[in-house]
Amino acid sequence: MARITVVDPKTANPETKELLEGVQQALGATPNFIRVLANSPSALRAFLGLHGIATSGSLDAQTRERIALAVAEQNGCQYCVSAHTAIGRRAGLDNAEMLKNRLGQSTDDKAEAAIQLAKSLVENVGEVSDSELEAARRAGHNDAEIIEIITHVALNVFTNLLAKATHIDIDFPKVTLGAAA
Repeated sequence: MARITVVDPKTANPETKELLEGVQQALGATPNFIRVLANSPSALRAFLGLHGIATSGSLDAQTRERIALAVAEQNGCQYCVSAHTAIGRRAGLDNAEMLKNRLGQSTDDKAEAAIQLAKSLVENVGEVSDSELEAARRAGHNDAEIIEIITHVALNVFTNLLAKATHIDIDFPKVTLGAAA
């Protein structure tokens, strides 16, 4: 059970209601994560703004979902592993690839370099080595993509923290943590 109110779009104040309706229109659903975040319209606006900017970058949807899965598994966030498994499936990732992603691996070398950098960013709280950045570059990531990887890690750490701190009820098909190990 969530520790923080899950905002009902029907009873939300006008500003929050408008934000939630925008999410509903864009996704066809309003996940519990968004409804909990909606307790602060400012926080929801900030998240939606940064998320929108981040998803318009050069990293493809599959790489973004691979990063999200690796970070969620690393942070032990069942809500986010469950959510990004469903989203990853819609992005065209299969179950075997997503299990590899949760372990920090991929069948795609460039994607694996992004996942490895993402995992190191989390593990080392941003203090990655020159060799880790070079590995990402050797795999084909330019500086813009490296910045986007960092941005996606930050967004996913935020969502992991929110989901874990508030005990958001999982509204996606549940995926067990540690299944990749």
